[in-house]
Amino acid sequence: MMLKTMKYLAGSLLLITALPAVAEVTNSAANGFTVKHQATIAADADAVWKAMIAPNRYWNPDHSWTGNADNFYLVPQAGGCFCELIRTTSEDNIRSSDGSVQHMRVIYAHNGKMLRMSGALGPLQGEAVVGTLTMALVPADDKTLVHFEYKVGGYMELPLEQISVGVDGVIGEQLSRLAALFVVPEDDAAPEDESEADSTADEAED
Repeated sequence: MMLKTMKYLAGSLLLITALPAVAEVTNSAANGFTVKHQATIAADADAVWKAMIAPNRYWNPDHSWTGNADNFYLVPQAGGCFCELIRTTSEDNIRSSDGSVQHMRVIYAHNGKMLRMSGALGPLQGEAVVGTLTMALVPADDKTLVHFEYKVGGYMELPLEQISVGVDGVIGEQLSRLAALFVVPEDDAAPEDESEADSTADEAED
């Protein structure tokens, strides 16, 4: 357990040092910062909402304590938990939970519109800070504009300028991974077989 915790912290700090200097840190003060990201997703708000409240589908397991996204779960109602099970598998292939981690707690949930959670993510969990993540959905014709805003404030020993850039990268990555769930691969848009492709070419020549 301690080894996994150390690997998690090491990975988070490695990301902080690897990210470029330019980031979407929209506000910064001596005791906190704000990061904002947005993306337009080619799906209706209901579909995006259902995906968004299933973090096991898109949240990067590199930002977990167990390294397994299947251990994530979220209860989308006030007081609900964005949590992670700490599981083990015995020699007879029986899975059991040795514990759990709370990443964030839901403080506002409105189906298809907004999810707001409170919690200090990653290495911030060990600091005396409060983090608030607002995930808002705005319908735009047949698409959905998605806003992620994470505000962090309080006392921390971690260097603010570096940690803010790292957190910005993590939040932006999760939104990108959510949006990627709705991207149709180019292969799916191509003709199913060569005969169909030849038929399409013949029609074009006629």
